[in-house]
Amino acid sequence: MPPINDAPLEQPNRSGSVRSILGLPIRIHLFVGGGFLGLVLLLIGVTSAFDGQDIWRGWSESRGIKQPNYAERIYRENVFRTRANTWSNLGFVLVGFYVLGLAVRDWQRRSTVRETRSYVEETPELSVIFGIASIYLGFGSGLFHASLTRWSQQLDVASMYAPLLAGIALHLGRWSRAAHARWGRPRAPLWPWLAAGVFIGSGLLYRYKWSMSSARVLTTLILTVAMLGLVDLIFMRRQRRFRWLVFSTLALVAAVICREQDIAGKFSGPDTWLQGHAVWHLLSAASVACLYAYQRCEASADPSPTPPRF
Repeated sequence: MPPINDAPLEQPNRSGSVRSILGLPIRIHLFVGGGFLGLVLLLIGVTSAFDGQDIWRGWSESRGIKQPNYAERIYRENVFRTRANTWSNLGFVLVGFYVLGLAVRDWQRRSTVRETRSYVEETPELSVIFGIASIYLGFGSGLFHASLTRWSQQLDVASMYAPLLAGIALHLGRWSRAAHARWGRPRAPLWPWLAAGVFIGSGLLYRYKWSMSSARVLTTLILTVAMLGLVDLIFMRRQRRFRWLVFSTLALVAAVICREQDIAGKFSGPDTWLQGHAVWHLLSAASVACLYAYQRCEASADPSPTPPRF
C-alpha cells in the first residue's frame, strides 16, 4: 500500500520533535480511542436493550454454567452472564487496535529508508495479522464468558493460540531478514506464507480443539516463543531489546497466579468487579502487548556494514 500522500505523517512541535503520547503519535491514539469507544458504546447499547431476555436460551451450554470454574456469579438472564470476566477481554481488543494503528502508520511510511527500520515496521502485513489475532482472542474469550455456551468455549480456547502463532511468524520473518543480510541471498516476500501458516494453524486448532489437550498445546506454543527468544539472546543479543520479553513473561506469570487463585476461590467474592480471572485477562493482554513490542523494537536502528549474527 503506497503512502496516502506526500505530506509528513507527524507534525513536529515547536521544539522540533514529533508530538506523541507514551512514545506513539497522537493520531494513533485518536484512531484507537475512536474505535474502542465506539465498540464500548455498542456493547453497552446491546446489553441495555436485551438484558433480562436470556438471548442464549437454546444454545448448548458449557459445563461451566452448571459447575462454575471461576468465582464470579453467573446471571443466566443477562446478555453478559458474567460481567467482569466478559468486559475484561476488551484489553485484548485494545492491544489489537493499537497494533493495527501502528500497521497503518508503517504502511504510510514505506517510502522511507528501509535500512533504519525493523523487520516488523517493514512488514505491516504481519502486524495486521498480529492485531487481528489479538482482537480474535478478545472476541472469542469475551463471547464465552458472556454466553457460557459450548461453541463459544471452543472458540475461546482456540483463540488463545492465535497471538502466539502470530508472534512465532514475526520471529521467523525477522530471522529470514537476518539470514538474507548475512548470506546475501535473494528473497521473495515471506510474509504471505507466514500469514497463511497463522490462519491455517488457527483453523486446525479450532477444528480439533476437543480432541487435544488445550493446556498442552498452549504450553507448547509458549515454550516455542521462549526458545525462539533464547536463540535471539544467543545469536542476536545486540539487536534486540530483551526487557520487553522479560515484561511479557512476568505479566504472564502474574496472570497465571491470579487465575489459579480465582479458581481456588481465594481471590475475591462472587459479586465484586475485581475478579481473579478478569485480572488474568488484563495481564495476559499486557503480556501480548509486550510480546509485540519485543518483536517490533530493536536495540539499534542504525544500518551497519556488518550483518547481524544469525
